[in-house]
Amino acid sequence: MGDEPGPRGADSGLGAVAVSELVKRYPKSPLNAVDGISFEVGHGEVFGLLGPNGAGKTTTVGMLTTRVRPTGGRALVGGVDVVAEPVLARARLAVVPQRSNLDRSISIRRNLTFHATYHGVGAAEAERRANELLGQFGLRERGDAKPDLFSGGQAQRVMIARALMHEPQVLFLDEPTSGLDPAARLFVWDRLRELRDRGVTLILTTHDMHEAAVLTDRVGIMDHGKLLALDTPAALMRSLPGSSTLELTLDGRNGATGEQLLAALQGLPEVERVEALHEEGGAERAQLRVRLYVSGEAPQLVGPA
Repeated sequence: MGDEPGPRGADSGLGAVAVSELVKRYPKSPLNAVDGISFEVGHGEVFGLLGPNGAGKTTTVGMLTTRVRPTGGRALVGGVDVVAEPVLARARLAVVPQRSNLDRSISIRRNLTFHATYHGVGAAEAERRANELLGQFGLRERGDAKPDLFSGGQAQRVMIARALMHEPQVLFLDEPTSGLDPAARLFVWDRLRELRDRGVTLILTTHDMHEAAVLTDRVGIMDHGKLLALDTPAALMRSLPGSSTLELTLDGRNGATGEQLLAALQGLPEVERVEALHEEGGAERAQLRVRLYVSGEAPQLVGPA
């Protein structure tokens, strides 16, 4: 017996996402919002689209997730052509938007189970998945609360959990930590790393190279609708002249808090940005692991004791 043909528009031989000469031009615009970009994302890869506001990142994700119809080119998600088979493509992907779109009239548990039911998951299985995901995202005790009672970071957790309810092959995240405080940002990063370790393909947009360096395997840099560069974060950062990174573990003394340590580092000459990676310890003595992004050579920051 021969192999059964796949669904129309499907190509199982490609990676998780395949984009070829993708174009989007909006009516009355003289320029393409997305201008003939091509790239592939492997199964289980974390891929970032990096660029300033207006670079075309969100429009690209809109086309890949069937919300924006391409003007030209082709895009496959999970081997499915997003134009030829949009319903099937949506079953294989999920989107976490930049701004909350949770249903404010129902509990966060119902937000999760309603999403699963929409995708054909049975009621009992939806409840099981909701309980599991609420636990993973630190929300088990707040499942019956409504979204209005949640901070921005907590709402972001709920939206990621909701997106995972139908077990998508590819998860798209639009600026996943935009506007979050440092603690909420680190929590979201940790959860995304866990998803990566479980083999979920992640595609995220960001305007922050440091976030891309923390989370992604490869980064595509976009501007004015074009894909300007595509490589690992480390390779892209090495290509920038006069920039270095340095990771340190700091031991706070004399009651110094993690916040005070970060402020002190930020005041050093040549330091462009300080990123908190991990914090331990109590009020008396903080221990903080940080990454410094400096405009000169890292050894210049380290002087004699």
